[in-house]
Amino acid sequence: MIEELLPDTVAAVAAHGHDTAGHPPLYPEEEALIVRAVAKRRREFTAVRSCARRAMEKLGVPPQPVLPGERGAPRWPAGLVGSMTHCEGYCAAALAHATDLASIGIDAEQDAPLPEGVLDAVALPAEAERLRKLAADGARVHADRLLFSAKESVYKAWFPLTRRWLDFSEADIEFTVHPGAPGSGTFRAALLVPGPRVGDRTLTHFDGRWTARGGLLTTAVTIPPG
Repeated sequence: MIEELLPDTVAAVAAHGHDTAGHPPLYPEEEALIVRAVAKRRREFTAVRSCARRAMEKLGVPPQPVLPGERGAPRWPAGLVGSMTHCEGYCAAALAHATDLASIGIDAEQDAPLPEGVLDAVALPAEAERLRKLAADGARVHADRLLFSAKESVYKAWFPLTRRWLDFSEADIEFTVHPGAPGSGTFRAALLVPGPRVGDRTLTHFDGRWTARGGLLTTAVTIPPG
């Protein structure tokens, strides 16, 4: 599903389920990070890195370890930008050459309501009101979870450009629903703090796309190069 949301310049690889039997072994540096992890964490960690290595191969880059950097953001090979995500039963990685995109953010979530109280921590008052309108517009998705996912994608695209934290309250997101396709649409995140500079422009918003199908929802943000 992620690949539907991304431009052709992006190499996106997804996997359903987290059975590690078909995945290549982790590099020693990666293995060291999860030596004490529970089985579920190991499966997710291995599966999503397998997706990332296959995406590297699509771009003509030799597969390499994917290790966490600052604030846990993945460190990609020189000249690449990318993002990874995983949730129950699904994982994906999306990579591109830095000459084609300045940054990528992707997120996948189960299409289910957020736990009680989480929406209050995530949504601005205006966003909460728009979520009610989104449902009235016929969007076939749990709108609260969609907002959470979109903010995750925005942050993943934001951090490599700024190396700064972006709070949930610092991006105001508005969704649209594709006419005749109530399970997909676009969104715009207005940045409420000074945005990153990319090339000769300072960004004031990020644009993204979303889709929901088969109990899963996905969001993606791509930032063009300067």
